[in-house]
Amino acid sequence: MANISQRPYRKRKRARAEEETRRRITEAAVELHGTVGPARTTMTEVAELAGVSRMTVYNHFPTEADLFVACSTHWATENPFPDPSGWVEADVSVRLQVSLEELYGWYRQKEGMLGKVLRDTPAVPALGPLMDELWEGYMESVVGALAEGWPLEADGPDTLHVLLRVAADFGTWQLLTKPGTDDTRAAALAARMVTGALDGGGR
Repeated sequence: MANISQRPYRKRKRARAEEETRRRITEAAVELHGTVGPARTTMTEVAELAGVSRMTVYNHFPTEADLFVACSTHWATENPFPDPSGWVEADVSVRLQVSLEELYGWYRQKEGMLGKVLRDTPAVPALGPLMDELWEGYMESVVGALAEGWPLEADGPDTLHVLLRVAADFGTWQLLTKPGTDDTRAAALAARMVTGALDGGGR
């Protein structure tokens, strides 16, 4: 009877060990993605950093895509994106600038990971579908929140959405801040670009 009673305990212990191994692998991959980038990260390097065998990595993550999903979920949980539902200023131009300031400040904090992942996405086929869902999905929610309430006349919503997507883009933030511009000034410039383009279109 003693052996039978120990089985559930052994199963729980094994499950905890498996969960811990999976966590170590995931965290190792996240660290490498944030330092060298996904395109330069190999399963061998992940295994070495996690302190497990390469086969163990594949047992937990049979494909590169499986590992990317685990990494993105882990990183996004630890580094929550700015919430567009909180961008509620009634004045659309004020909302745009304040929201871009928040977004740009987050970009600065997360530049190491975001820059390398966005840079490497075109070179890593397994990463493309995930980024389409995760990053582009988030960008759609950002644009949707920023587009509410604009009094459009000559310019339609498509033009507005394009302009807002450009303003919210990580690459735009990089370009605007490259000369040493701070995030507040960069957000003001991007907001002015959007409102100026719409005004120039006859709004």
